[in-house]
Amino acid sequence: MPTDLSPTARALRALEILQTRPGATAVELAQRLGVTERAARRYVGILREAGIAVESSRGPHGGYRLGRGTRLPPVVFTEAEALGLVMAVLDGQPAAADVDVDDLVGSALGKVIRALPESVGRQAAALREHASAAPDRHSARPDPATTSALVAAVAARRRVLVTYRSESGNEWEAEVDPWAVVVRYGRWYLLCHSHRAAATRTYRVDRIRAVRQIAHAFEPPDGLDPVAALEENLGSGWEFPTRLVFDAPLADVAPWIRPSMGRLEPSGDGCVLVGSTSNPAMYAQEWLPSVPFPFRVEGGEELRAAVATLASRFAAALADQP
Repeated sequence: MPTDLSPTARALRALEILQTRPGATAVELAQRLGVTERAARRYVGILREAGIAVESSRGPHGGYRLGRGTRLPPVVFTEAEALGLVMAVLDGQPAAADVDVDDLVGSALGKVIRALPESVGRQAAALREHASAAPDRHSARPDPATTSALVAAVAARRRVLVTYRSESGNEWEAEVDPWAVVVRYGRWYLLCHSHRAAATRTYRVDRIRAVRQIAHAFEPPDGLDPVAALEENLGSGWEFPTRLVFDAPLADVAPWIRPSMGRLEPSGDGCVLVGSTSNPAMYAQEWLPSVPFPFRVEGGEELRAAVATLASRFAAALADQP
């Protein structure tokens, strides 16, 4: 923390801390501001004198909080923050770069840029105008209202009833405990416990057609790591079972297997990949060809058929021409 900040600047920094860490104590404020505890209380006093309601409470769970309905000053970005924000938006939503396209995120980005101070906004607008981003063909944009409903249920720890449509077109309802919403490589997933399946499940948020919160509370598993749990469960719970045997050691095959393909297990001198899929054609055409080891499809009639179809196509491509 620079030592040349004015008391007003430190008070605004204290306000920023209370926005992100409600309940922060004077000791915590002092540590983050790099000042004494007495000085931290003085900056809280400056905020109160400016008409910002800062409430305090004593006890083991005490600390400072902003009062309900507090009107905060405008958010101010540094040039680096503004450019970083524009870069992150364009990376995740390439369509936001085109000001002429009717894009929800692009519209929001335009409003943010127009609200920036002129010197900072000019740089951000130039970056948006002259940068180009290629869309990720594997990404999928879920409905913001659906995503918001799921996040609200996660935060409230309330069970939800979701209507889900798989890639193959099957649709069903499931009562789930929503543990987390996780973004992975441009796709949004709901990690949850499905009471229908009595197991952990991962659902693509863009395939959830409806969400309804119901009056059942839940507690997520202790020590839950949402990203790790998602990776572990991506390849399980789908309509069509898969089982492949590789004629290579597990250590050699593992780097080529994505979590959504299933669980890799040792088997003799080779290994076995056990999983499931809702799209056998994609499994056969996009995922398996990238694995550079001999294998055989030992289980899953749908996957066997998809591999046979792909093999026939390639065989026909090499057949002698009349």
